Amino acid sequence: MNAPGDIAPDLSTLARLQEAFASTIPHVDPATPVPWCGDWSVADLVEHLAQVHHWAAGQAVRREVALVVWSADDSVGGYRRAADEALTTLSATPPDAPAWTLDLSERAGFWHRRQVHETLVHLWDLRTAGELPLDQPAALWADTVDEVVSVMAPRQVRLGRTTWPARTVALICDDADATWTLPATDAGSPAVTVRGPAASLALLLWGRIGPGDATLHVVGDHEALLDALGRDLTP
Repeated sequence: MNAPGDIAPDLSTLARLQEAFASTIPHVDPATPVPWCGDWSVADLVEHLAQVHHWAAGQAVRREVALVVWSADDSVGGYRRAADEALTTLSATPPDAPAWTLDLSERAGFWHRRQVHETLVHLWDLRTAGELPLDQPAALWADTVDEVVSVMAPRQVRLGRTTWPARTVALICDDADATWTLPATDAGSPAVTVRGPAASLALLLWGRIGPGDATLHVVGDHEALLDALGRDLTP
């Protein structure tokens, strides 16, 4: 794997993405569907991200937390409070402090990266649902891809939620110096290569776009790619 070395998602990035999310909420009708997230509406999306921020804050300090008491009439305020809780908790907790994590590190710093990418993908959800553009650095999106390949997919396999694809898939980023390989049970050379912008590769792995998206170029066995994408590589 060759992944970008010039980006390390940090709390300043998280704060910026949270502010972008909060500032967008009033501009999108809460009843707007978010079809790539099942039957969610924008209202569901906003509450989900708020609940995730709150839950992650607890995970970072090894504290069980109940769900946020949510009011749809105060979605902006509710989101901002949960976002601030996550940011404040992570800022006050040393990155090497013991934490409950989704990987094997068990360190609070894990949640810096995880919350950045959770917020980035859902910011795309919110702005795309509202037909609003989103411009974020290619290197940040490339790290989103890297997190799926190096953290999220291995965790899904480790927990028995899925298995590695039958054939290897190569991912090549056009706008950042990064390539990845999704391992496979055959351990052979890639059966298919997907090339495109970092954002498109990240959104492909997170199920937001399909392999037929105009920004992607697929060479090789398309069935191998569909097999990989259908294996719940992300939770």
